[in-house]
Amino acid sequence: MYPVLFRFKTPSWLSWIFPDTVTLYSYGFLILLGIVTAYYFVWRQRKAFALDHDKISDLFLWAFVGIFVGGKVFFYFEDISRYLGDPSLMFRNIGSGFVFYGSFLVGIPVLIWRFKKMKLPVMPMLDIIAIAGAIVHGFGKVGCLMSGCCHGKVCESAFSLTFHHPESSAEPLHTALYPTQIYDALLIFSIVGFMIGYANRKRFHGQLMLFYAIFYGVGRTLTEIYRGDEERGYIIDGIISHSQFLALLILIGSAILWKRWKKKHPVRR
Repeated sequence: MYPVLFRFKTPSWLSWIFPDTVTLYSYGFLILLGIVTAYYFVWRQRKAFALDHDKISDLFLWAFVGIFVGGKVFFYFEDISRYLGDPSLMFRNIGSGFVFYGSFLVGIPVLIWRFKKMKLPVMPMLDIIAIAGAIVHGFGKVGCLMSGCCHGKVCESAFSLTFHHPESSAEPLHTALYPTQIYDALLIFSIVGFMIGYANRKRFHGQLMLFYAIFYGVGRTLTEIYRGDEERGYIIDGIISHSQFLALLILIGSAILWKRWKKKHPVRR
């Protein structure tokens, strides 16, 4: 696809601030676009929760911290022996390689802490954040498509993708691969649409967050079958990936929380 949107030589009068060449990567741009869209969505809910720009910005800042730290830590644990053998790799790879479930499992507790700190209703806010987070997640998957990461296995299907750009993360290049990034993006945006449509009919607070966790967990378990980026690691080599194992744990946890939250946090109409 197109991992680089544009690249230009820095004018001499700006060379003391910027590097010789300025590059805008498609992945980073799409993540930014997702954040702006998610921010707008949360801003639309501001009256119901007495939110303002400062509060929303605070939540997004802490969400970023939790998502970044969780995503990186879980990424390192996928091949911990490699990073323990050469800790400098952690810093050299700081800008690439994230695990969604790490971001999810760390980001949510961080946000719950901020909700309580800011005296916001925790369970209703979880549902708002579920939609906002899924929006960013969906844009991120489009970014994966552009950059070639999270690519599929080699396939002979007519519905396939071939990556040619030399800076693409897809392997191998010039070869038809399963379009797993499209599978995931369609899955996530479908979940976003469902959550928005169901929001006024939910039976208990926190239900949308559980929908997100369950639907994505099931879908991701299936799309993992077609993934070809072997570096993401396996619990059982070639059979159960780390993401599938975490998805299973989250599905079990979501089923338990569903039963509890349905009784403790019903929606009063």
